Amino acid sequence: MEFLRIFASKSEKRLSWQSMKKTVSYMLAGLGAILTSSCSVSRFIPEDGYLLDAVRVESDNREVKTADLQPFLRQSPNAKWFSMTKLPMHLYCASGRDSTKWLNRFLRKIGDAPVVYDEKATEETRSEMQKAVRNMGYMSAQVSVERQVKKKKKMSLRYLIRTGEPYIVRRLIYDVPDLNVRDYLYADSTTTRLQEGMRFNVNLLEEERQRITRYLQDNGFYRFNKDFIVFQADTMRNSRKVDLTFRLLPYQRRKEDAPSEHHQYRLRNVNFLLDTDLSQLADRGLSGLDSTSWNGFHYYFKQTPFLRPRTLANYNFLRPGHPYSSKDVQLTYASLARLGILKYNNIRFNEVTGSDTAQVDAYITLARRKNKSLSFEVEGTNSAGDLGAAAAVSFTHRNLFKGSETFTVRLRGAYEAVTGLEGYTNDNYVEYGVETSLSFPDFKFPFLSSDFRRRIRATSEVSAKYNSQIRPEFERTLAAAAWSYRWSRRQKATHRLDVLDINYVYMPYTSEVFREYLERMDQVNPLLRHSYEDLLIVRLGYTYTYNSAGGNAVVAAKRNSYSVRVNLEESGNLLWAFSKLVNHHPRYGKAYRLANIDFAQYIRGDFDFTRNLQIDDRNSVVFHAGLGIGYPYGNSKSLPFEKLYFSGGANSVRGWHVRSLGPGGALSTGQGIDYVNHTGDIKLDLNLEYRTFLFWKLNGAAFIDAGNIWNFGDKQGFQPEGTFRFNRFYRQLAVAYGLGIRFDLDFLILRFDGGMKAINPMYSGRDRYPLVHPKLSRDFAFHFAVGYPF
Repeated sequence: MEFLRIFASKSEKRLSWQSMKKTVSYMLAGLGAILTSSCSVSRFIPEDGYLLDAVRVESDNREVKTADLQPFLRQSPNAKWFSMTKLPMHLYCASGRDSTKWLNRFLRKIGDAPVVYDEKATEETRSEMQKAVRNMGYMSAQVSVERQVKKKKKMSLRYLIRTGEPYIVRRLIYDVPDLNVRDYLYADSTTTRLQEGMRFNVNLLEEERQRITRYLQDNGFYRFNKDFIVFQADTMRNSRKVDLTFRLLPYQRRKEDAPSEHHQYRLRNVNFLLDTDLSQLADRGLSGLDSTSWNGFHYYFKQTPFLRPRTLANYNFLRPGHPYSSKDVQLTYASLARLGILKYNNIRFNEVTGSDTAQVDAYITLARRKNKSLSFEVEGTNSAGDLGAAAAVSFTHRNLFKGSETFTVRLRGAYEAVTGLEGYTNDNYVEYGVETSLSFPDFKFPFLSSDFRRRIRATSEVSAKYNSQIRPEFERTLAAAAWSYRWSRRQKATHRLDVLDINYVYMPYTSEVFREYLERMDQVNPLLRHSYEDLLIVRLGYTYTYNSAGGNAVVAAKRNSYSVRVNLEESGNLLWAFSKLVNHHPRYGKAYRLANIDFAQYIRGDFDFTRNLQIDDRNSVVFHAGLGIGYPYGNSKSLPFEKLYFSGGANSVRGWHVRSLGPGGALSTGQGIDYVNHTGDIKLDLNLEYRTFLFWKLNGAAFIDAGNIWNFGDKQGFQPEGTFRFNRFYRQLAVAYGLGIRFDLDFLILRFDGGMKAINPMYSGRDRYPLVHPKLSRDFAFHFAVGYPF
């Protein structure tokens, strides 16, 4: 819940256009000095050497993609900023030869040393590329290198790939004497990629070896590995036809052992070892531990088990009497990793000796982490110049009911000295609150089978929150409770279902001065009064997120990927239907009420799409589109304030400060609650960003943003230019451009963006196009944030 702050003294230091021009001139002069010193790049190039200026890879066959051959390059040119200039190299070359000077050491650390052409590395690259292309089935392929010497001792390389005609598999022969394995291979014949008429691709054969190995290991062949699979290729003279033989070798643990068939193993016993390791046990072995059995599983521990046997069974996919399966082993690892109480887990198998059948015993070792923790937080606050402090204490129990349930309670208090208020003797702002949550590592819902609970990666959570604000003008209390589920069947897609989310806002006190102020502001912004009235929100929501990179933002930013997020929610429909059933007409005026409190009724949907296109390992282009629509109806004339959309800020149109854009072409009122006016029912964001590696841990970005917010209606005659109209909304799109710096700490990304307005729909005439007529104090916005903008 977001609270409005009013009567705050807002003073912002503005830079003049003249001072900015002077700053820019200094920066250009410094950059010019660096570029001038870069003329001494030749100082770092040996007399008989060359600077590697450019490398290109070209192929005469579309089937051989040059992007797949980039990893074979032994040398690459120095990186370019935005694919234009090699400024990191120039920074390095701006350093002097005296390495004892700190400035020289610093420039060399953040810069990029010139890449000197290496003939040996070039020949290795050519040879490896040629092998790679031949492995694709073009056995007569040739790779040549063209070298071009340019001025200033620069060398450009061009790798030319001539593939020739591919070799084709004419016959495919299976030599599998092991009848048991042969039956499994025949059952798998529909999924194999091996077929007659295919190109003789060595890479594909290796992938097929690994796939068949996993397939057999998933069906009980515990001792099987890919070395038992051999491909033999016979080529016919003066032809490009290949006879390919798939050969299965017999099982041999050692070379001196007699060959035998491959055994199919079954699990005999599944044992859980809690807070102990099998390798650390004395001669007495498991007999020196306490033990218990449940549902066919055995549990060993030193004192008392820290997890319930039923819980461990539900997170285990290994079953006694079932065939060994490497897939079930990996599923068990992943499932147990979701238990927050576990520090680590390990699975070992011991082959059973002296038995006529092939069997193994499974030992699952579990080590727990500390189940209780206490943390403290202290922070300073500065709200529009008002200084304050806040402190919080949190307690976490990670194994409340011995099922790895996580219970958290957090107490927070804050104090702030409010300035700029007139007519009040008390200028203190005090806030205190408590939050508590209980999270279960599975689906806590009736009528679900144990197999479904085990296979789906789910989390159930219930939470409650109480917060109280005491200001000179008013007192506000927020009480909230929620019941939600999160689950995922694949790592790339996640779901969240908010079954019940209740928020209650209660205003026990408003001063006389503040009430008079709200009455005066009714003519300026009708939404303001609704933000300071009692309100009940009972919502149901669902969120779906898909990330092709597996949900890892760092990985997604470094390769071609895309993500989709869809959110749907509704509020008040069941309450409205119940109220309508009990009372055909509202008892208290125009809206139904519950316990003498208005409740919100609306639907809301959001859609976000992000696409990352990797140009090379140091440059990428990212596109983002976001659309949000909220519609109040029935019991509400407006969305609750915290559900209204706003534009501008570090993750939106970055030429505007947060909550300073829109709706539509409506002008700013210039009042103290101006950012309350910049809210809407519809939001559109369009972003294009070019990202590049700069030097050291710094990355750069150049961006163009567009978007705005709109309302469905004119809000009782307020902001008519903010109403959405199909015939004009595209003319009300705000456009901004700018540059950004990202400080990549691996585990954290600090982001600094500077945006300039290019098209401002809130003005007309000359001021509408600040791209042509910029004014720094009006059109520039600086943003600091953590993480990528999208």
